[in-house]
Amino acid sequence: MPERQVRIDPQEERKKRILILFCGGTISMTKNQETGALDVAHGADQFFKLEPRIVEIAEIDVRYIMNIDSSNAIPEHWQQIGQAIKEEYDKYDGFLITHGTNTMAYTASALSFSLQNLGKPVVLTGAQIPAEVISTDGRNNLVNALRVCTLDLSGVFVVFGSKIIMGARSKKVSESDLDAFSTFNAADFGRISIGIELKGQVRPRDPGGLNLINSFDRNVICLTMIPGIQPEFIIQLIDNGAKGLIMRGYGSGDLPAELFPALERAKEKKVPVVVTTQCPGGATLLGVDSVGLEAIKRGVIQVFDMSMECMSTKLMWLLGQGTPYGNIKERMQFNMLGEVDLRKAMIFLNKEML
Repeated sequence: MPERQVRIDPQEERKKRILILFCGGTISMTKNQETGALDVAHGADQFFKLEPRIVEIAEIDVRYIMNIDSSNAIPEHWQQIGQAIKEEYDKYDGFLITHGTNTMAYTASALSFSLQNLGKPVVLTGAQIPAEVISTDGRNNLVNALRVCTLDLSGVFVVFGSKIIMGARSKKVSESDLDAFSTFNAADFGRISIGIELKGQVRPRDPGGLNLINSFDRNVICLTMIPGIQPEFIIQLIDNGAKGLIMRGYGSGDLPAELFPALERAKEKKVPVVVTTQCPGGATLLGVDSVGLEAIKRGVIQVFDMSMECMSTKLMWLLGQGTPYGNIKERMQFNMLGEVDLRKAMIFLNKEML
């Protein structure tokens, strides 16, 4: 579908039915008077006190999922959210998930894969400042996320600050800025100012049924390369039940030759090894150096311009479906929903095929 740029005022459409799935996070926290730290406290009723006029945007219901600091989120929570959307799918025009910012991009990426054939908007938002604080950014984020939920589009998105971001491209880039999220290695899907401007490839709403594929394998480990890392440690992880490895290599994803025995053990045990770069905003392009080509020969999977949040949840999701080892590489590198741009990587893919 060709790219389009439009300004949409959701108030001009009929009032939609939106379900808020409450998952906790900073937006619902309060300061502990003894420790000074933020504690999980409030419920979703706080949103209607924060901005009573949200009922003018849509007919709103709330379903409680959990009330946690998102640093404690695990794949089972992604499954709970996905199951709730599946159960309520036919009753609502869109879904708004209030979520902590620390792992919001992981949840957004996970849902992007599990909610197959999604024909409605699923939007995640939260806050950097609790809703009970007068300077909170939660009000604007909540209102803007609801507005996006009413639009004629489908997919998983993060709405935060002035940005609309594809779920599988979302990344938290600041612990304190109110525009805390960015689109990783791509342009923002849209922008919110006086109106709503959509710049990405818009998939309209689709009346078809949702297909929930909701299993994730937690036995995935991420390792950051540092000089001197011992291959024996990685071999122990493989021998002790790791089902998938993500290695954050140097430069374009290069791994030291000293680790090649660990790569060979992973290949022998049919444990997929995904390789990415440590460079912020960088892309994995193995083959620039000889060590990269040697790693490819030992079966590693480069994931080009995918984010850590996306590649990790995609690998857990593929393993959760029982995808055979021989198909993992093809599926990881296949662009399912805009999460990877193979146009930038074709020359390096061609090297893999030599």
